Amino acid sequence: VTFYRDNGPVAPYYISPWQGETHDYPVGVLVPLRGDFFCMPFGGNGGEYQGESHPPHGETSEARWTAVGTSKKHGVSSLTLELNTKVRAGRVTKKLHLVDGQNVVYTSHRIEGFEGKTSLGHHATLAMPEKEGSFKINHSPIKFGMTNPGQFSNPANGEYQQLGIKQRFNSLSAVPSIFKGAPDVDCSKLPQKKGYADLLMIFPADTAGKPAWLTATRADEGWLWFSLKDPKVLASTVFWLENRGRHMLPWYGRNNCVGLEDVTAFFADGVKPSASDNLLTQDGIQTAVDLKGDFTVNYIQGVVKIPDGFTEVANVEFAGGVATFVSTGGHRVTTAVRHEFLKSGQF
Repeated sequence: VTFYRDNGPVAPYYISPWQGETHDYPVGVLVPLRGDFFCMPFGGNGGEYQGESHPPHGETSEARWTAVGTSKKHGVSSLTLELNTKVRAGRVTKKLHLVDGQNVVYTSHRIEGFEGKTSLGHHATLAMPEKEGSFKINHSPIKFGMTNPGQFSNPANGEYQQLGIKQRFNSLSAVPSIFKGAPDVDCSKLPQKKGYADLLMIFPADTAGKPAWLTATRADEGWLWFSLKDPKVLASTVFWLENRGRHMLPWYGRNNCVGLEDVTAFFADGVKPSASDNLLTQDGIQTAVDLKGDFTVNYIQGVVKIPDGFTEVANVEFAGGVATFVSTGGHRVTTAVRHEFLKSGQF
């Protein structure tokens, strides 16, 4: 996916290094692992839920979709695809929209059937630079954050982690380490040290009806990537931090990416723990959606070019059809984005 195609192209998304290789992949989602994909149920789905055995991140992440058609109206180009799920019967209609003159991708997933509780969300995955700290991560205000409640990377399987287990934090810049006596880890500056694979979550505070936002800034290349969501639909963000921390097939210590995954889920554990009472629901965090009738998830991702001196985002201001990204140094960059789409699904 390339933004600013005619004016200094930006291609922020990750493409796994095994694309085109032939392996006996342990799970289906590893085959297309790249870019952004919709997960339902989101997570590993290691255990059965009410007799259902879902693949990791659900059928929506690995099955072949059926093309319905394309259209263009009033400057909006749209692609529509469908998938009929089998493990839990239902239909998901995916629509991707591009607006003339904008460097933004608008996505909607309409879910019909598939009734009952489920985790779900987007799995946006960005390619990380090699130099530590080159990517600056910022987000709208949060209630708190938490590291994975269990061991995320098992050395017995050739995996290694550096973040603590089930540790609360108030800032991405100070996440507790797993190593005794070690300083907190600054997860707002990526990539982190080589050799680790970690997972954490943040939970947005009340946005007073405005979108919740997440940004990843590459000041050295003059751009930032952003996502916008309705926090009443996608209640949390999972961060998958991967910098050559896994050494089994097909990773082989060559994966360097960050998953910035806007979800309603209990970490990446899957539908069963997400649909059950858990330590997050006890704190008032929604971890599953109870589907009854039609349900639609609208989502926005885009890229903005930034000037010299714009190092990270302090705030995002919203007005009709535009968003203004304000840096910590006071720089202001306004871009066209129809953020109203999050609630209406319309243009």
